[in-house]
Amino acid sequence: MDYRSAGVDIDAATKALGKVREEARSTYQPGTLSDIGSFGGLFRLDTDRYKRPVLVASTDGVGTKLKIAFATGRHQGVGYDLVSHCINDILVQGARPLFFLDYLAMGKLDGDVAATVVAGIAEACREFKLSLLGGETAEMPGFYTSGEYDVAGTIIGVVEEDRIIDGSAAKPGDRLWALPSWGLHTNGYSLARKIFFEQEGLEPTSHVDAIGGTVADILLARHRCYLPDLEPLLDSGSIHALAHITGGGLTDNIPRVLPAGCGVRVDLGALRPLPVFRYLMDKGNVAEAEMLRAFNMGVGMVVILKDDPELDDAWEIGEVVAGSDVTYEGSL
Repeated sequence: MDYRSAGVDIDAATKALGKVREEARSTYQPGTLSDIGSFGGLFRLDTDRYKRPVLVASTDGVGTKLKIAFATGRHQGVGYDLVSHCINDILVQGARPLFFLDYLAMGKLDGDVAATVVAGIAEACREFKLSLLGGETAEMPGFYTSGEYDVAGTIIGVVEEDRIIDGSAAKPGDRLWALPSWGLHTNGYSLARKIFFEQEGLEPTSHVDAIGGTVADILLARHRCYLPDLEPLLDSGSIHALAHITGGGLTDNIPRVLPAGCGVRVDLGALRPLPVFRYLMDKGNVAEAEMLRAFNMGVGMVVILKDDPELDDAWEIGEVVAGSDVTYEGSL
C-alpha cells in the first residue's frame, strides 16, 4: 500500500502547483515578499500610505453555482467570481484589497481543472490589483464526487481608520442608489437550478428566448466587482453606507449596514430585474417576498448617501427612514 493507491497522488499535486505558479506570480503587487509554495505568504503593508491602517478580512465561496461549472466544463469564471465577491464584501467597509488566498479541494486532483480555476482567480487579482499570495489545493478521495470540487477564498484589505464606512453616518432622508448586477452573481442557485433543470427539464445548453441566451450563459454570468466604480468615492466621506446584495437579497443585507433607529423604504417599481429573475418568478411561481430574499433582483450593490453619487449606471431605488425594517412600496 502507498498513498497513491489510497487515492492521493502527491506528484500530481506538485505538477498542478507548477501550473498555477506563474498565474500567481502575474498578480504580485508591491509588498509581496514570498512565492507560491511557501508555508505562509508574506506581505509588507505600505505604512507610508496609511497613518492608522485597519486590516479588513473576509472569507467566502461561490455556492452551488459550481454545479453549472461542473456540467459545462467552464471553470475559469468561478475563480473570477470568488475574488469579485470577496472584494465587494470588504469594499462595503471602505477597504481596498491587498492580497488573496484560495482553497481548492477535489476528490481526485485534476491538474487542468485546478489550473483553470486558479487562472480565473489570478485574472481577477490582476484586474483589481491584489496579490494571489498563496493557497491550498487538497486532494480528498471519497469526499467529493468525481469531477466535482469546492473552492473558497480569503481576502485581506486595508482602510484608514477614519475612513471606515460602518453605516453610522446613515440617517433618515439619505437616498438609496442601486448599482446593477450582471446576473445572479453567486446566490440563489439552488432555487434557480431546481426551476430550470428539475421543473422545466432544461439542459445547460438549452437556449431560452425569455432570458436572452442559454441557461448556462445566463447562470454563469460573472459576479461584478464594484471596486473600480466606488474607489474614487471611498475617501470623499460622502458614502454613508454600502450593502453588497448577496444571500438574503435586499431584505436582509441592507439592515446589516444601518445604525439603530434606521430602516429603508424601497420602491419596487424602481427596480430593474433582469429577464432571468422574471423567468424564475413566473415559472417557479415564486412569491415576491421570496424573490427579494433569494436573489439580488438586478441590484448588486446599494450605495447610501445624501446626494447623487454621480455614478454612470446607478439609479435611485428608495430612501432611509426612521424605523428598523426594509419596507417595500409598489410591486415588481
